[in-house]
Amino acid sequence: MTDVTDATFEHEVLRRSAEVPVVVDLWAPWCGPCKTLGPIIERAVAATDGAVALAKVNVDENPVTARSFQVQSIPAVFALKDSAVVDSFIGAQPEAVVAEFVGRLAAVPSEADLLVAEGLETGSQEPLRRALELQPDHPGAIVALAGLLIADGSPDDALALLGRVPETPEIRRLAAEARLASQQVDVASVAVDDLLDGLLDRVKDDPDARQEFLDLLETLGPEDPRTTAYRKALAARLF
Repeated sequence: MTDVTDATFEHEVLRRSAEVPVVVDLWAPWCGPCKTLGPIIERAVAATDGAVALAKVNVDENPVTARSFQVQSIPAVFALKDSAVVDSFIGAQPEAVVAEFVGRLAAVPSEADLLVAEGLETGSQEPLRRALELQPDHPGAIVALAGLLIADGSPDDALALLGRVPETPEIRRLAAEARLASQQVDVASVAVDDLLDGLLDRVKDDPDARQEFLDLLETLGPEDPRTTAYRKALAARLF
């Protein structure tokens, strides 16, 4: 079990989910049902003997992560594999239901799962495309292949691929990278602050500038202090 913060979410959950499924338990100290559900989830995950990981997020202390899941009430539980949400439930559940939920995550990997693992290990598109032939909406294959397509100069193909699956923090980040790449904006080699400052004067009346501004913030990530500062600046310009 790991207590996850806004700053550690990407490493402890998104990256970790490429190795094993991760159950994210969104809770708060004042939430009675959370106190009931928490130990049940911990027992179910412990029973997998490492096949499933557990990340607990205090929503009061980590609002960015809570907002990324768009939760309306807690407890809220999400299962992630390869940075994508693959299952979820809201509210306290009986132990048998929770055990079944976690058990599905620990199931033997499918042929598509094995192909995705091969693609991640080799950095090759071919096994990922074969995985999508078997399972067209496989989240792990889509995320991995989209990343390779962006790196290989095919951002429009990546965007089309990402449209197959529901939005998650990782999907939003990749989509932002793809849109920027299609405009030939190389975030790694430009002064992002200068770009953001230049766009601020145009965001109110130019939808394209506003989207580029938001995409740049998405690539910075919630842990970057500039993200919060520039979001406040954007709100001031818009409202």
